[in-house]
Amino acid sequence: MPGLESGAGALALAALLGYLLGAIPFGVVITWALGLADPRSIGSGNIGATNVLRTGNKGAALATLLLDGGKGAAAVLIARALYPEDAVQLAAAAAFLGHLYPVWLGFKGGKGVATFLGISLALAWPVGVSVCAVWLVMALGSRISSLAALVAAATSVTFAWVYDRPDVMMLCAVLAALVFWRHRANIARLAAGTEPRIGGKH
Repeated sequence: MPGLESGAGALALAALLGYLLGAIPFGVVITWALGLADPRSIGSGNIGATNVLRTGNKGAALATLLLDGGKGAAAVLIARALYPEDAVQLAAAAAFLGHLYPVWLGFKGGKGVATFLGISLALAWPVGVSVCAVWLVMALGSRISSLAALVAAATSVTFAWVYDRPDVMMLCAVLAALVFWRHRANIARLAAGTEPRIGGKH
């Protein structure tokens, strides 16, 4: 973790900025704008790209993936332009929580995978690129979105250590733990062999 450099006001503003960015429910906004089914009413009921793909619109799913990742990266980059690194990491954590628990949707949000990837890329790009590569290889190889997410999240702390970024290891560990928590139902289905593959209807 970086040392405490910011005042209480800066930390509060960074957290608010991060949360409000993270809480933008792009999956819901995009499907509404395109006249598609609300992702909360289909498949897993999740607002992320994997469930948006179940609407049958690959463009909408890709846009959701990129924008959910982009809002995490934006929270980091904007905070870094304004505040010391302690506030940057707080903004990153708040953006992640904003996606998981958005106030606009009654605190029922997504599982945070794309936002986690975006945060990783902006926070420490070698770590982020490596985590994204793991996610992509696992997603293409297994065609199981949740498995790719879990493996990628689990490797983030290792990559932070490999690239000599001890300052981000704690945040990576906390966000990875939250990814696992949000995927607990998926983990149960993986263990039972019933987890659907990418592009499946359920």
